[in-house]
Parts: sequence; structure tokens; C-alpha cells
Amino acid sequence: MSTLQRTTPRRAKSQQRIAELLAAARAVFSEHGFQRATTAQVAEMAGVSEATVFTYFASKRELCIQVITDWYDEISGELERELPRLNGVHAQLSYVVRQHLCTLLADGSGLCALVLGEGRANAPELAEVILACQRRYTTPLMDCLAKASARGEIRQDMPLRLLRDLVYGSMEHVLWDSITTHKRPPIHETAEQLTDLIWSALMPRDASLEALTRFRNEVGAALRHANAAQA
Repeated sequence: MSTLQRTTPRRAKSQQRIAELLAAARAVFSEHGFQRATTAQVAEMAGVSEATVFTYFASKRELCIQVITDWYDEISGELERELPRLNGVHAQLSYVVRQHLCTLLADGSGLCALVLGEGRANAPELAEVILACQRRYTTPLMDCLAKASARGEIRQDMPLRLLRDLVYGSMEHVLWDSITTHKRPPIHETAEQLTDLIWSALMPRDASLEALTRFRNEVGAALRHANAAQA
């Protein structure tokens, strides 16, 4: 039997074990948060000994970092795939807001609380990982906003950093309110309201004047066409 044949099953078994531990850890950290979660709980949920956890992960913090990184890989990958398929910055913004609220309030409320809490905790290593993950997560929309700004479709007098804070800061406020009050808002309705509010703030200052001018020109052209048809 070759070395490859001997090691492949062992490697596959290790990968399966890691996947099982990460699935258990995601559930435990989501329910208990980082401070109250224990590796013993993770081991129990995965059906292994606590020593097995430390065979694959050096510490509870390392395990938590991997859980958060994997989760961000999933949600960031989805945005990276879907946003380029949408036409127009409004559709892209609407998708991001709705997906963000659905993901963090409906599907991942426990992980949302974990990320928001640990991102502010006195744990520099974990906070740095979360910050790097969040940069990747926000990049697809920020790229869309940068292109829209260059085309003059949204306001150009504000730095993209502030536009990012406008979009994600407003959503984070909704998330924190839901976490602290233990009340989930109507997600789709809230997403539509947030999108409208953010979109109005993104519009160029003279957007309403431009729209009025276009409307006047279109009406004038229609009247000229009607008069010419009657002549």
C-alpha cells in the first residue's frame, strides 16, 4: 500500500472530525457567547472527549476565531457571488440590507451577538480577526458605491468611509437593539425602510432638481410632439 493510500483516509477522518467540532462550536458559541462557552460543552455536543478538542485546536479562543472566520467566509462569499449579478446600485444596496438583516437576525442571531460583543471586548487578537473579516464582508457593496459615486449616481461630496458607516452603522443599531431587547423586528419591512432611508441620504444634493428638470423636458417634448401631430 502506498503512503498516499495510507494517509488519505486518515486525513479525511481528521477533516471530518474538525468539521464536526466546528459545527458543535458554532452552536455552543452562538448560545452561550465566548466567555460562558466551554470546550467541554463543545466536546459533549460533538460526542468526543475534551482532549480531542485540543488535539485540533490549541485553545478556546483559537476555536472561536475559526468559527467566526468560517462564518464570515460563507456570508462574504455569497455577497461576492450575488452582487455583480444585480443591475443598479439601488438593487445592490437593497440586497445587502435585506441579506444582512436576514442573516444576522434570523439565521445567525447568536453569532451576530458573539461578533458584536467580541469585537468590542478587550481581546485584541480576536478583535483584529473580526475587523479583517468585516472588511472583506463590506467590500462588495463598497466597490459598488465607489463605482456609482464615480458615475455621479450617488453623492460625491462624502468619503466612502462615511458612506460605509452610514450603511452598516444604521443596520448595526437595529441589530444591537434586537439583541439587547430580545425583540426581533419585522425583518423585510425593516429592510425596506432602512433601504429607503439610506438611499435618500446617498442621493446627490441636486438629485431632486435634476429629476424635476428631466420631467419638465420630457413634458415639453411630449407637448411638442402632440402639437406637431395636430398640425
